[in-house]
Amino acid sequence: MTPQDRARKCAELMFAQDRASPGLGMSIVDVGPGHATLTMTVRPDMLNGHHICHGGFIFTLADSAFAFACNSYNQNTVAQQNQITYLTPGQAGEVLTATACEVSRTGRSGVYDVTVTGEDGRSIAQFRGLSRTVKGQHFEEKQEGNTS
Repeated sequence: MTPQDRARKCAELMFAQDRASPGLGMSIVDVGPGHATLTMTVRPDMLNGHHICHGGFIFTLADSAFAFACNSYNQNTVAQQNQITYLTPGQAGEVLTATACEVSRTGRSGVYDVTVTGEDGRSIAQFRGLSRTVKGQHFEEKQEGNTS
């Protein structure tokens, strides 16, 4: 199995069990070893009192992209710590895109950066996720050097 095929299979299996991401209208646009891109349209019920996208929904989109990126190696991986900086607001009806990229993966720890952008390409938020690999796989597969 190629690394790309492994990443896709992990994403398909995870997404099928995920209630939050599809429930918020998220779609996986791209996934590969150590990276993932998801989109979400800002619905009226996602707006806060300022009539802009509530930061919790932006965080959730970024967190989901992070999750699919760090779980792309067929090793169960969870968030250890996340941080987000909001730069500009998301608007009603706008499609937001979260692109997660692996910065570092050593042993059981990983660092991933996620950029959330608006339809016009402006930066909405910058997110950094720290991951930790735990026991288990998304599907049965013998892996050499599995440290979980």
